[in-house]
Amino acid sequence: MYRPLIACIFLLTACSNNLEEVDALLQKEEIRSETAKNIELIYSDSAQVKLKIQAPLLKRMPDGNQSIEEFQEGLKADFYGPDKNITAWLESKYAIRREKENEITVRDSVVLWNKRKEKLETSELIWNEKEEILRTNKFVRITQPTKGDTSYGWGFQSNADFTRFEIKNKFSSKMSATEISKALGKTENK
Repeated sequence: MYRPLIACIFLLTACSNNLEEVDALLQKEEIRSETAKNIELIYSDSAQVKLKIQAPLLKRMPDGNQSIEEFQEGLKADFYGPDKNITAWLESKYAIRREKENEITVRDSVVLWNKRKEKLETSELIWNEKEEILRTNKFVRITQPTKGDTSYGWGFQSNADFTRFEIKNKFSSKMSATEISKALGKTENK
């Protein structure tokens, strides 16, 4: 009869709700990384959605006073305009976001489309979140079906919705599919 009462008293005194003790314990444990599967991230500014990212895998790692988000299996992103409609779409096989630098770098088979069905292909593209600029120094190919034109070059800069863009070192040339794939850094699916 007294045993259950003693056991209950022991359990009640053994449990502690002291938040300072819990915080101290958590601070001793170094958090190396967080992993999430099938994620959707929404980036906004002044309550306006700017970017929505979907990815099969996200790994977040602390790096000093910032965190790094790595999308090892790639991502798909939708860019939104002020009217809350999607203005551009992006896909890549790898991406990394450095919080402190406010930049997302996408790599490996990067493809960007806009509402006019224009398509950019490159091996790397950097999205500056603050300036809302997309840029690269890598080889690019831009296909513009309404103009019946394909442009090639090195270096590129664009606004977020990929409606105003510039190829830094543009050239026109006949290239084989193998040469284009190599310049774009395309890799075989894993």
